[in-house]
Amino acid sequence: MLFREFQLNKCAKIKRIEVSVARLYAQILIFRKKEMLVNISYNRPAISEKINLEVGKPFTLFERVKLKGSGSPKLHITSTSIDIHNLLILDNNANICNVEMRGNGIIVMFRSILETYALVIPYYKLNLYKGKAEEYSIYKDHHFIKVKADKPGIHKFFQKIIDYKNDNAPTQIEDL
Repeated sequence: MLFREFQLNKCAKIKRIEVSVARLYAQILIFRKKEMLVNISYNRPAISEKINLEVGKPFTLFERVKLKGSGSPKLHITSTSIDIHNLLILDNNANICNVEMRGNGIIVMFRSILETYALVIPYYKLNLYKGKAEEYSIYKDHHFIKVKADKPGIHKFFQKIIDYKNDNAPTQIEDL
């Protein structure tokens, strides 16, 4: 009788673990499907953890020195997708953003009213285009931000993103 109760308790614990793992997996899938345009004004550990899972943790001091910086200069926004545009028109300030490089992606951060928003873009979803001579377009799925690149430092930063993305991309079948 005692052995049977032990077996039942063990099975119940295993079932609870399986259920919690299934819930965690479902949350990850839901998170992956959700857009990563998030409000980062407040210190929320859950959002920070999701961002770290998506694009990696910030570079260490040594890595930032080796890369000669992991953040962009101030970037003036010229055009955006409708979701981001609806946030930016809430105030009359200049539309400015900056880009932070991470190990597995970038974070485009901008402010609206008194809130800070981030568009989290992993490298596998990142598309960078240079449309005009002095404009870069950052695309992720249906979100985009176009920024003015009127200084040489901005061109160097975007070239750094492209080089880092290419150096750390997984090997493609065509490369073999």
